[in-house]
Amino acid sequence: MLDRLGLGFDVLHEVNPGLVILSITGFGHDGPDGGRAGYDQIAQGEAGLMSLTGSGPDDPQKVGTPIADLLAGMYGAYGVLAALLERARTGAGTVVRTSLLAAVVGVHGFQSTRWTVAGELGAAQGNHHAAIAPYGLFRCADGSVQIAVGSEGLWQRFCGGFGLDAATPGLGTNGERVANRDRLVELIEKIFAGWTATDLLARLDELGVPAGKLRTLDEVYAWDQTRSQGLLVEVDHETLGTLRLAGPPLRFFDGRGTEVTRRVHTAPPTLDGDGSAVRSWLSGDAR
Repeated sequence: MLDRLGLGFDVLHEVNPGLVILSITGFGHDGPDGGRAGYDQIAQGEAGLMSLTGSGPDDPQKVGTPIADLLAGMYGAYGVLAALLERARTGAGTVVRTSLLAAVVGVHGFQSTRWTVAGELGAAQGNHHAAIAPYGLFRCADGSVQIAVGSEGLWQRFCGGFGLDAATPGLGTNGERVANRDRLVELIEKIFAGWTATDLLARLDELGVPAGKLRTLDEVYAWDQTRSQGLLVEVDHETLGTLRLAGPPLRFFDGRGTEVTRRVHTAPPTLDGDGSAVRSWLSGDAR
């Protein structure tokens, strides 16, 4: 935006040498596609995320939240914090640049090195992990549950709890289970068909096998655990009255383990609600 307005960092730096500026674009500030307009879903597709999401390779799907937008903001905040630390050391300001493309590529995780190192091209495969099995969503008598059997020890524990032989040919190691995933899913869902989700989750908990529900958002915000973590807050809005909003995902504790998280939350501002404070800050009047 500054570049389009003809305002480079050098101009602003003359006014305030310690200024830290964050700039987020769609695909980067330079390079052959620098300056392209960027929207979340376009970035999800261009950055490969949609090729990894969906029921299969022929069913690319976007993530259900604007993940590229959100990640770019988060990465931008990390960069600003790093720039502020550098300014505290040197006194010099910095321009921090990131993009929707960079943000999504930055969270490819193991799928990145799976391609760049091993030469294996990841693809969408529904609700099952690409490299661990069984790990995913499984149908039961009255719905579905998720399980994560992430080690051979957990596999043996899981098998012992449901009458399976952990050394069954073709399923004895994680590599074999991944290679025979369809067979494995069919076998597990046949067993789970005799269990309700509630009883099944209780049994998995007894076995120490990580498992969980598939919750809708109303269930998430009604969940005691969500509320215990401060993830639902109430604020008083000037025109809308009391609102319930998603709370901050961070909590803070002192060295003695006492929580020092600030619990005072403000409502989203009305139009120009913070205008005078911002203008005062820009003019240099704020102290």
